[in-house]
Order: sequence, then C-alpha cells, then structure tokens
Amino acid sequence: MEKMGTADQDFDEFFAQKKRVKNPLIPIGALMTAGVLTAGLISFRQGNSQLGQKLMRARVVVQGATVALMVGTAYYYGEKF
Repeated sequence: MEKMGTADQDFDEFFAQKKRVKNPLIPIGALMTAGVLTAGLISFRQGNSQLGQKLMRARVVVQGATVALMVGTAYYYGEKF
C-alpha cells in the first residue's frame, strides 16, 4: 500500500513543473459576471423586465471580456514558457 505523502509529493512536483500565471483580472471579471447575473435575476423576479434585460446584456459583455482575458493571457504567456 502506498503512503499518502507520496501522492501529495507527486502533485507538488507536477504543479512545480507547470508554470502557472495568475491574472488578477480574471477573478474580478468572474465576480462581476456573478454580480450582474444576480442583479438581473432579482430585477426579473421583481417584475422589472426592462432593467433585467439590460443587466443580462451587460452580463454577456462582462463574461465575454473575462473569457477574452483568459484566452489573451494563455496566448501571451504560452509563447514565453
């Protein structure tokens, strides 16, 4: 039976070899997307469909910007490592 400590070491070595780049804008974009989505759903529930529709459109824009940041970061740092 294998010890549990060796599996943790394997994961640590794997992630140490893989260079990860952290972009602080991606979690901010995800939180903004969730916030706009929540506000849109609340406005729909309250019966304000015009505001809800605008918020859903804003969510699509924010979500698209977040995905573009993810792809751009991967492309930019993919060539450097």
